[in-house]
Amino acid sequence: MRDMHNNISVVKAIKPGVVGTTGAANGTLSGIVDRKGFEAVEFVYQSGGSASVADTINPVVLEADATNGSFTSVADADLLGTEAALTLTTSAGKIGRVGYRGNKRYLKLRLYGLGTATAIVAATAILGKPRQAPVA
Repeated sequence: MRDMHNNISVVKAIKPGVVGTTGAANGTLSGIVDRKGFEAVEFVYQSGGSASVADTINPVVLEADATNGSFTSVADADLLGTEAALTLTTSAGKIGRVGYRGNKRYLKLRLYGLGTATAIVAATAILGKPRQAPVA
Protein backbone atom coordinates (compact mmCIF):
# COMPACT_ATOMS: atom_id res chain seq x y z
CA MET A 1 0.00 0.00 0.00
CA ARG A 2 1.33 3.38 -0.93
CA ASP A 3 -0.92 5.50 1.24
CA MET A 4 0.47 7.15 4.35
CA HIS A 5 -2.48 6.26 6.58
CA ASN A 6 -1.63 2.55 6.63
CA ASN A 7 2.12 3.09 6.88
CA ILE A 8 2.60 5.22 9.97
CA SER A 9 2.02 4.89 13.69
CA VAL A 10 1.21 8.01 15.71
CA VAL A 11 2.28 8.09 19.37
CA LYS A 12 1.48 10.76 21.98
CA ALA A 13 4.85 12.01 23.18
CA ILE A 14 3.92 14.93 25.45
CA LYS A 15 0.34 15.65 26.48
CA PRO A 16 -0.82 19.28 26.23
CA GLY A 17 0.35 21.41 29.15
CA VAL A 18 2.58 24.26 30.27
CA VAL A 19 6.27 23.33 30.39
CA GLY A 20 7.41 26.30 32.48
CA THR A 21 10.84 27.92 32.45
CA THR A 22 12.89 25.25 34.13
CA GLY A 23 15.58 25.07 31.46
CA ALA A 24 17.10 22.28 29.38
CA ALA A 25 17.82 19.97 32.32
CA ASN A 26 14.16 19.92 33.31
CA GLY A 27 11.13 20.91 31.24
CA THR A 28 8.65 18.21 30.21
CA LEU A 29 10.00 14.82 29.16
CA SER A 30 8.06 12.41 26.98
CA GLY A 31 7.68 8.74 27.66
CA ILE A 32 9.85 6.31 25.72
CA VAL A 33 9.18 6.05 21.99
CA ASP A 34 10.08 2.53 20.83
CA ARG A 35 11.13 2.39 17.17
CA LYS A 36 10.77 -1.39 16.95
CA GLY A 37 9.54 -2.22 13.46
CA PHE A 38 10.03 1.32 12.12
CA GLU A 39 12.96 2.95 10.35
CA ALA A 40 11.89 6.60 10.69
CA VAL A 41 10.65 8.92 13.43
CA GLU A 42 9.42 12.49 13.17
CA PHE A 43 8.65 14.52 16.30
CA VAL A 44 6.02 17.22 15.82
CA TYR A 45 5.67 19.78 18.61
CA GLN A 46 3.17 22.59 18.78
CA SER A 47 2.04 25.44 20.99
CA GLY A 48 -0.89 27.71 21.54
CA GLY A 49 -0.53 31.46 21.93
CA SER A 50 1.53 32.85 24.80
CA ALA A 51 0.93 35.59 27.36
CA SER A 52 4.36 36.99 26.48
CA VAL A 53 6.15 37.67 23.20
CA ALA A 54 9.47 36.80 24.90
CA ASP A 55 8.63 33.09 25.19
CA THR A 56 10.34 30.25 23.38
CA ILE A 57 9.76 26.51 23.55
CA ASN A 58 12.86 24.40 22.91
CA PRO A 59 13.00 20.71 21.90
CA VAL A 60 15.75 18.22 22.70
CA VAL A 61 15.72 14.71 21.19
CA LEU A 62 17.29 11.98 23.34
CA GLU A 63 18.31 8.41 22.43
CA ALA A 64 19.32 5.15 24.13
CA ASP A 65 19.98 1.49 23.35
CA ALA A 66 17.82 0.22 26.23
CA THR A 67 14.76 1.46 28.10
CA ASN A 68 16.71 1.47 31.36
CA GLY A 69 19.80 2.92 29.68
CA SER A 70 21.16 6.41 29.86
CA PHE A 71 19.38 8.70 27.39
CA THR A 72 21.73 11.19 25.76
CA SER A 73 21.19 14.08 23.35
CA VAL A 74 21.11 13.06 19.70
CA ALA A 75 24.03 14.27 17.60
CA ASP A 76 23.06 16.87 14.99
CA ALA A 77 24.20 14.48 12.23
CA ASP A 78 21.44 12.06 13.29
CA LEU A 79 18.69 14.69 13.09
CA LEU A 80 16.68 15.70 10.05
CA GLY A 81 16.19 19.42 10.40
CA THR A 82 17.20 21.03 13.67
CA GLU A 83 15.92 21.18 17.21
CA ALA A 84 14.54 24.62 16.39
CA ALA A 85 12.93 26.65 19.14
CA LEU A 86 9.43 27.99 18.66
CA THR A 87 9.41 31.74 19.26
CA LEU A 88 5.88 32.29 20.48
CA THR A 89 3.47 35.12 19.87
CA THR A 90 0.51 36.27 21.92
CA SER A 91 -2.01 35.68 19.16
CA ALA A 92 -1.21 32.41 17.42
CA GLY A 93 0.21 28.98 17.99
CA LYS A 94 3.30 27.62 16.29
CA ILE A 95 4.44 24.21 15.09
CA GLY A 96 7.87 22.67 14.68
CA ARG A 97 9.26 19.29 13.74
CA VAL A 98 12.49 17.36 13.82
CA GLY A 99 13.28 13.95 12.37
CA TYR A 100 15.57 11.19 13.60
CA ARG A 101 17.82 9.08 11.37
CA GLY A 102 20.10 7.52 13.95
CA ASN A 103 20.24 3.85 14.85
CA LYS A 104 19.14 3.78 18.49
CA ARG A 105 15.89 1.96 19.24
CA TYR A 106 14.55 4.16 22.06
CA LEU A 107 13.88 7.89 21.89
CA LYS A 108 12.48 10.61 24.11
CA LEU A 109 11.65 14.25 23.51
CA ARG A 110 12.09 17.04 26.06
CA LEU A 111 10.37 20.40 25.68
CA TYR A 112 11.48 23.28 27.87
CA GLY A 113 10.63 26.95 27.98
CA LEU A 114 12.50 30.22 28.21
CA GLY A 115 10.77 33.46 29.19
CA THR A 116 7.48 33.04 31.01
CA ALA A 117 6.53 29.90 29.02
CA THR A 118 2.79 30.25 29.61
CA ALA A 119 1.67 28.66 26.34
CA ILE A 120 0.14 25.20 26.20
CA VAL A 121 2.46 22.86 24.27
CA ALA A 122 2.25 19.23 23.14
CA ALA A 123 4.24 16.77 21.04
CA THR A 124 3.56 13.73 18.88
CA ALA A 125 5.93 11.10 17.51
CA ILE A 126 5.15 9.81 14.03
CA LEU A 127 6.79 6.47 13.23
CA GLY A 128 7.22 5.68 9.54
CA LYS A 129 8.93 3.36 7.08
CA PRO A 130 7.53 0.22 8.73
CA ARG A 131 9.35 -3.06 8.18
CA GLN A 132 5.92 -4.70 7.81
CA ALA A 133 3.00 -2.85 6.28
CA PRO A 134 0.21 -2.05 6.60
CA VAL A 135 0.41 -1.07 10.26
CA ALA A 136 -3.08 0.44 10.65
